[in-house]
Amino acid sequence: MSIAENKKAFHDYFIEERLEAGLVLEGWEVKAIRAGRAQIKEAYVVLKNGEVFLIGAHISPLLSASTHVKPDPVRTRKLLLHNKEIAKLIGKVERAGYALVPLDLHYSKGRIKLAIGLAKGKKQYDKREDEKKKDWEREKGRLMREKA
Repeated sequence: MSIAENKKAFHDYFIEERLEAGLVLEGWEVKAIRAGRAQIKEAYVVLKNGEVFLIGAHISPLLSASTHVKPDPVRTRKLLLHNKEIAKLIGKVERAGYALVPLDLHYSKGRIKLAIGLAKGKKQYDKREDEKKKDWEREKGRLMREKA
């Protein structure tokens, strides 16, 4: 079940591979995500010192958050991946010019997970081409409905 999606990622990038990563979250963040107060539109994934981090994801704290906790809605969150996966990502990102993009936040077996895409950037003409394809598919569907 999806919590928050990053539709902009599919518009700006060619997604070549997907990975599922766990997130290191605080208690108030889990409660806020369960209440649907998460947004990953402007977030991005970074590799530092052999670890993977999610930067820029916005999780709005609930009003009922504890008084002794000082919530930071856009703090850097660590992602949990196996060492083999991290090594593979480091190789692709540093050598092949790929980017790591958060695709969607979802539940998996009761836990909150983040789908990460290994992506290559799209050029402007690629975006226009995709837009034309979408318009044509929409028009084709409309024509088929009119005939039936």
